[in-house]
Amino acid sequence: MKIKAAVLREIGRKGPYAQTRPLEITELELDPPGRGELLLGMRAVGLCHSDLSVIDGNRPRPVPMVLGHEAAGEVLQVGEGVTQFALGDHVVTTFVPTCGHCSPCMHGRPGLCEPGFMANSAGTLLSGARRLHDTGSVVNHMIGVAGFADHAVVAQESCVRIDRELPFDEAALFGCAIISGVGAVVNTAQVTPGSTVAVVGLGGVGLAAIMGAKRAGAASLLAVDLSEAKLELAGELGATEGFNAGESDVVDRIRAATFGGVDYAFEMAGSAKALELAWRITRRGGMTVTAGLPHADARLSISPTQLTAEERTLKGSYLGSCIPARDIPRYIEWYRRGELPVQRLLSERLALEDINAGFDRLASGAGVRQVIVFG
Repeated sequence: MKIKAAVLREIGRKGPYAQTRPLEITELELDPPGRGELLLGMRAVGLCHSDLSVIDGNRPRPVPMVLGHEAAGEVLQVGEGVTQFALGDHVVTTFVPTCGHCSPCMHGRPGLCEPGFMANSAGTLLSGARRLHDTGSVVNHMIGVAGFADHAVVAQESCVRIDRELPFDEAALFGCAIISGVGAVVNTAQVTPGSTVAVVGLGGVGLAAIMGAKRAGAASLLAVDLSEAKLELAGELGATEGFNAGESDVVDRIRAATFGGVDYAFEMAGSAKALELAWRITRRGGMTVTAGLPHADARLSISPTQLTAEERTLKGSYLGSCIPARDIPRYIEWYRRGELPVQRLLSERLALEDINAGFDRLASGAGVRQVIVFG
């Protein structure tokens, strides 16, 4: 079938993207779903820093590629052998297709699925197939989703069924921002009630972590960012104090305000400098968690003595250490109870044709989560 999609053909094109247009809106050919796959009518997809990092070359992927991974849609066709979904189901996509039988999957860590990692790196679906074509040449799928298109074929392992009543534009955010931010708090760090928490970097994932930490019962919840507007929003979402990361004495001020540092510090900016800040504001015996993805060449310098003598913990969090089929419905229920005001993260709704200008806004730090809405 013919579909309309945003295709990245060249990595590293400089902005402003509204002028250089790294993403080309074009018509592609989409194969029908193969065994274990679904045809989705895309309804909403968020613009995420992980997409931007492919555009600007920080995390190269094989091109040409249809980007987009934080998506929600409707099942329009099921392939042979599909057992988990039916026509008309509403779904959220996740950015790691989980095979269910490799060692990480068997140990409850599907975000580290080995076949899923290999497929994502190669630009294929979990089966190893590519279903996108452009005048006879194959086009790659971004991390198993390729959501910047009005239709997509995905593995059933890349989807989680959701309630039909949930608006698609809000539902999409559960596939990346919410699962990554809330999951880092709930699963990776297992934040305990009464603890002190700081979140460095207040994009969609960082603000989701603010919401998750508030729900977890953090007694003191610090927000750290360069944007005063985002610090203000973090306060409305539950942060008890905000600190501008650009101030030269910010580390000393946070340590003074928390009597030596916080129990848990989360780095969500995708910056080695931000991770260093998070490490420095973590107290003795505390935990520093990073869900950011800086350039692969970035390096962090820490004292090994601190790790031992201060019993410090430094942990990574990918996919929010979640089991998507378990955690996405759970987070949606928290949203329905008013405990995760996900709708506050939606800063703008776009048409697919506006995608390049949307990435200009994302690169500048404006807004929180822009969502492309189809139809």
